[in-house]
Amino acid sequence: MTPTQTLFSRLMRRAPILLIALAAVLAFVFFRHLVSLQGLEQHRHDLLALVEQHYVATSVGFIVIYTGLVVISIPGSAVVAMAGGFLFGLFPGVFYNVIAATTGAVIVFLAARSGFGHELAERIESRGGAVARMQQALKEHQVMVLLSMRLIPVLPLLVSNIVPALVGVRFWTFTVTTFVGIIPADIIYTQLGAGLGDVFARGEHPNLHILFTPQFGLPLLGLAALSFAPVLVKLYTQRKG
Repeated sequence: MTPTQTLFSRLMRRAPILLIALAAVLAFVFFRHLVSLQGLEQHRHDLLALVEQHYVATSVGFIVIYTGLVVISIPGSAVVAMAGGFLFGLFPGVFYNVIAATTGAVIVFLAARSGFGHELAERIESRGGAVARMQQALKEHQVMVLLSMRLIPVLPLLVSNIVPALVGVRFWTFTVTTFVGIIPADIIYTQLGAGLGDVFARGEHPNLHILFTPQFGLPLLGLAALSFAPVLVKLYTQRKG
């Protein structure tokens, strides 16, 4: 393979993740205000009518749109999950939300792994040092670490989907931990969304502040701590030994 062909091959492998990163920046700058509870409230009658008249098409369309929003990592994933609950109820709303969020995350993960992941992971490992040790620690405890990242979604979507690919996390480990880890938060978001109809009917204007109250935040913190407990136990045991 000639140097030109090699360069072209690298560019083609990196094109998907570079396009995703570009779309994420553009979405954040120009479109982040479009995903809001106010927009859902304003168009709720039209959306509910669409669901009633074309349920299957609307369900598929919602999953596709939500997946796309996760891929470009537009802020407001909690709002979209709540919209799923508002339009489809707790079930199958939570099922649609989990499938879409997982699919979008996997697409970004694969794009990052194809573009940079293998090469960067090998470079980090070969150079050694603190970063390599951190990479090794993540590999050893990747299930617990990834579950904790999902249970407490404090990292931006793009970061939480790309970083595992760059440090060599396995595909199925990423997929399963993403699917399982987002279920608790999505149940909360979907349940809140399912209750929005009553909120709108009372003439009230919902906001996301409720997500930061102890009754919703503490259960997620507890689950994240539980998922990370085996790592802490192992580190404690190794230190004592």
